Amino acid sequence: MLTGLHFLLTYMCNSECDHCFVYSSPHAKGTFTLDQIQKLLDEAAKIGTIEWIYFEGGEPFLFYPIMLEGIKMARNKGFKVGVVTNAYFATADKDIEVWLKPLYDLGIADLSISNDPYHYEDETKNPAIRTRKVAKKLNMPAAEISIEKPVAKLGVNEEKNKGEPVIGGSTMFRGRAVEKLTADLPQRRWEDFTECPYEDLVSPKRVHLDPYGDVHLCQGLSIGNAWREPLSKLVKNYDDSSHPICSPLIRGGPALLAREYQVKHEDKYVDACHFCYVIRLKLLDRFPQYLTPKQVYGLQ
Repeated sequence: MLTGLHFLLTYMCNSECDHCFVYSSPHAKGTFTLDQIQKLLDEAAKIGTIEWIYFEGGEPFLFYPIMLEGIKMARNKGFKVGVVTNAYFATADKDIEVWLKPLYDLGIADLSISNDPYHYEDETKNPAIRTRKVAKKLNMPAAEISIEKPVAKLGVNEEKNKGEPVIGGSTMFRGRAVEKLTADLPQRRWEDFTECPYEDLVSPKRVHLDPYGDVHLCQGLSIGNAWREPLSKLVKNYDDSSHPICSPLIRGGPALLAREYQVKHEDKYVDACHFCYVIRLKLLDRFPQYLTPKQVYGLQ
């Protein structure tokens, strides 16, 4: 049952992190307008099961007035609202309070702040930590998102009952991470990847919405376009068994996706996400309706 809609308010970001799922950067295109936000919130109400609306990106605070108005519109419809930020604006405690107080006044239920080596390394005056402290002072629900850099460690292959290299850390190998972070990591044979271990493609609990109208089950994997067909209808009519990408992923993971469409590829990959992303990249022109937008795959 779908309970959450995550607005990628903008693909633009002040940072260009190596692990970014959607290739955000200061030069990335695509930002929601208020009319677009209102249209999707109206559709969210029609779905009937939506509880949460999130505003994220990119970096949503780059379009602060639009974010605030979007929060207001969502709250007026009775949704709980969360915001995800990297806290780039945190220059001083007084200033942070000025940024956060309007969100508090609107009654947001969650502020998630990125705080990991991709964003701040070991800075003495860490903006994420400072922002969380100010949020707590305001009695705002706040938490940190920490994505660890990938490291190789010894794991256990249950089938073979012996140690083998596996990847630790919480980095997902999608988007820019495939380009920047996979080169020196241990890899496994592609036949091993027979399931999608992270996303519920049968009955998703949340989807991401971008300014182009794409409705993402996973970054760059869409069920359709909300500007061409109403979001409530897309959600109601979603059939995983007939989706040309989701169906093979559900039945046999990226290994089956590659086999069914006879995609030529390398023998080894870091993990299932890495392999899936590479296969989808090769299928972009064949399934442009479902593998979109191209910029999430590092293409313009």
